[in-house]
Amino acid sequence: MSTAEREIKLVPPSGFHLPPLTDPGGGVFASPESTATLVATYYDTTDLRITRAGASLRYRDPEGWTVKLPRSDGDAQILSRDEHHVAGERGGEDGAPPESALDLVRSLTRGAPIASVATLSTTRTTVLLHDAHGRAIGEVVDDAVVATVPLADAVEFGEIEVELGDGATDAHRASVLARLRSAGATSIDLTPKIVRALGAHAARPADVVVPELGASFPAAEDVARRAIATAVDRLITFDPAARLGLDPEGVHQARVATRRLRSDLRTFRSLIDERWGTELSDELRWLTDVFGAVRDADVLFDRLEPNVALLPDVDREPAKRILDHLRSDEERAREQLLRALRSERYDALLDRLVLAAARPRFLLRVDDGDGDSDVAVLRRIARRPWHQLADAVEALGDDPPDVELHGVRIRAKRARYAAEAVVPAFGKPAHAYARRVTQLQTVLGEHQDAVVAAEWLRRAAANTNDESTGFAAGQLAAIEYRSAERSRRAWPDAWRRASRKRLREWL
Repeated sequence: MSTAEREIKLVPPSGFHLPPLTDPGGGVFASPESTATLVATYYDTTDLRITRAGASLRYRDPEGWTVKLPRSDGDAQILSRDEHHVAGERGGEDGAPPESALDLVRSLTRGAPIASVATLSTTRTTVLLHDAHGRAIGEVVDDAVVATVPLADAVEFGEIEVELGDGATDAHRASVLARLRSAGATSIDLTPKIVRALGAHAARPADVVVPELGASFPAAEDVARRAIATAVDRLITFDPAARLGLDPEGVHQARVATRRLRSDLRTFRSLIDERWGTELSDELRWLTDVFGAVRDADVLFDRLEPNVALLPDVDREPAKRILDHLRSDEERAREQLLRALRSERYDALLDRLVLAAARPRFLLRVDDGDGDSDVAVLRRIARRPWHQLADAVEALGDDPPDVELHGVRIRAKRARYAAEAVVPAFGKPAHAYARRVTQLQTVLGEHQDAVVAAEWLRRAAANTNDESTGFAAGQLAAIEYRSAERSRRAWPDAWRRASRKRLREWL
């Protein structure tokens, strides 16, 4: 089971007691206090990779295993995490976590051994909150924590947590915080308990940090380093969602991360050691293909399923048999994906990517004043894929075949990725250009998806001995061919907008 956790943490003074939280004027009503003692054991690698990344893996009796993974919702006062409750017992003498829990943090641990690193005993006083209609809006807890860490003295601290649900309003939040502060609770502190328990070592940066660039024009290598780190961070972030399979977006974003990273290695190849970049890109191709098999099946299913409802009633059941076949393909691809993500090969690749994000292998570059300034280098890097895109469009005939339009789409994607990579240097003009090229890529992507779907349906019809299924596949294919034709008519206009000269004045 997975839930979203959104907490506001406050620091209580010594001797703090929760004040009355009922505030009719603010629409908040509080239940009586309840008190419980909670004992949780936290697990991590020796260098605390999980904790330093803002995540946690714990066992608490009786609720069992919980994995918390960081997420961002844009509110600087709220600690937001995805909370996953994982079934399984504590195994072995050290209470080892089950594989299903380790899976969710594997992109952080990269196969490194896991052991218990702290035990937190918490005396928790809880007040449930509801609105004037009796609907739950959240809870406030007052925690007194005693943390036991191997080979260290016990640590004691207090913490106030305000967790508001979807039904809570800004007025509810303001009312609760005002009452807590009037009772002496002070600054908002987003530090998780396990970080406070483990101290400075746990507060060090995560293994992958996307570097911030200064106000002045950045060095070309710093722009490249930021692009690489951003893609690696995206892969690590979406790895758990890709494993869970609850939302197709997890696989999609993980695949985008690998594609974008390969594109970044190509974009910045003039700055990067050729052998290093090529070897890394080649290994990423394997991972991209693994994600791609699942993603392609998901995209195809999402295209075809709504179209089944457009068919006559007599053809819908045969069409659903086609979808069943497609879903079986997706399940097989997912099994292969999970095997890959649990492999030593994937762990080794992640280790290489983490190192690449921190220390890319750049070539020595000397600014001789003849076109090697950072501005000139970055402009040249972004200009090259634009020229390749323009040349590909220029080479098209009046009625280009589908494969050539797909080639233009690939060029558009590379131009877009290159522009987005240099946005930290060139700002809004690069962003506006990238947005227009993205629109071109989207139109051509719709065309390609429709063509692929129609061809898949053609094969499905040819491989069935059931006439009704073949007929239904033909009707669905006709829908896709019409969709492809609409995109074919639309893409020239998208190209005209993307190719306006004023969009490229910064290049």
